[in-house]
Amino acid sequence: MITYDRLFIAGTWTAPSSPDLLDIRSPHDRAVIGRAAQARPADIDRAVAAARAAFDEGPWPRTAPAERIAVIRRLNALREAAAEQIAGLISAENGSAAWFTRAGQPGLTRQADAYLRAAEGFGWEETLESAAARSVVRREPIGVVAAVIPWNSPFSSAMAKIIPALLAGNTVVLKVSPENSLSMGFLAGLVERAGLPEGVISVLPADRETSEYLVSHRDIDKIAFTGSTRAGRRIAAIAGERLKRVSLELGGKSAAIVLPDADVDQAVRGLKFASLLNNGESCIAQTRVLAPRTRYEEVVTAVKDLVESLKVGDPRDPDTFIGPMVRRDQQQRVRDYIELGIKEGARLVTGGPEVPQGLEHGNYVTPTVFADVDNSMRIAQEEIFGPVLVVIPYDDEDDAVRIANDSEYGLSGGVWSADEAHALEVARRLRTGTVTVNGAPIAFDGPFGGYKASGVGREYGAVGLAQYVEYKTVTLAASSV
Repeated sequence: MITYDRLFIAGTWTAPSSPDLLDIRSPHDRAVIGRAAQARPADIDRAVAAARAAFDEGPWPRTAPAERIAVIRRLNALREAAAEQIAGLISAENGSAAWFTRAGQPGLTRQADAYLRAAEGFGWEETLESAAARSVVRREPIGVVAAVIPWNSPFSSAMAKIIPALLAGNTVVLKVSPENSLSMGFLAGLVERAGLPEGVISVLPADRETSEYLVSHRDIDKIAFTGSTRAGRRIAAIAGERLKRVSLELGGKSAAIVLPDADVDQAVRGLKFASLLNNGESCIAQTRVLAPRTRYEEVVTAVKDLVESLKVGDPRDPDTFIGPMVRRDQQQRVRDYIELGIKEGARLVTGGPEVPQGLEHGNYVTPTVFADVDNSMRIAQEEIFGPVLVVIPYDDEDDAVRIANDSEYGLSGGVWSADEAHALEVARRLRTGTVTVNGAPIAFDGPFGGYKASGVGREYGAVGLAQYVEYKTVTLAASSV
């Protein structure tokens, strides 16, 4: 049992405005594993006021970039040293399988290192010369950042926002999901040890209503959000009304195109991770598998065999590949989509809406594969956020690209082929922010984000860092050149 009865506000553990603690329940068996204070609007006011004062009057925005880099390196080292504990907390809270939470720890290091490299080479101040004038171009911090993250991958989402925001000299109020109160409380402890100045960062678990209060706050200068497209639209409306800077990383319904020359066994082994990572509760999951009609049943059978081979169960078990859904309502949502797919006329290849036998005590669903899916079906168009795959046939390459692009989303995708150069040509035709070829890993130096309803702006590397700066041009008169 872990208890956080205080909130991390402005660098100090502070009594919350409400003494009530939220029970944090295990998705595996619904037992209470911890209790934590939750922020209310009064707590948001304190955090934002401290962040405002720290930005307007404190040292952090005026600290040399090299010094800010050193602090972030210290924070990253503290996180690396606690990797096993972090992985365990996320598995306990989210139901994410241990293989996933452990495998994600080196990825957090690569993500942080890419931001640090970008900061070291960033043109914080540059001079532009012309025959008539000299201009000094400065990249300055925006101000107070509201970073709002979802529950499904809390450390990755948090670090993707707070690292570039802090490197750029901003102050931050990080709003986390109630489900992640334990792991994010642990993150707050790491931040405390990293030695940031007073007021620079707060870490607050809170519900949706309090989150909206934060992003609407008049002293917030930028909103950085990861979450559902529906919530992103609401945040974009708030930001637009108040002309706040905003970046949004939203939902996805990504397609994996298996080209006719692909090694089907290799492709399906890759889809094990690309399509079913984190129990399928991932915005980048490639849940639409596009297969050529000439090899359609071969692909369907291979996907079926893969899914049926995966162990579903206790996320702490090292042999478990798919754990429970994070909450009971999410479990029901996924089961409802499976029932919808059956009603829509898709062929149920494996799985179904029934809870796996022996796992009725938790938020489990049966991994499911549908075949003979038309891309217009809701199970092919809507983000399910669970271990449900649809296999869609295509006639030729143009048809595959058309189907892949026929989505309101555009976050991720994949192409599988024996000819890498040809796969790259197909990838270039996809209207999506990230495409992997033959299961290649995400490169954190490159930008990550979405087209269309999958978001606005980008994260990671130099492009991600640039989302947290304002550009100022100071032009000197010709006589002073």
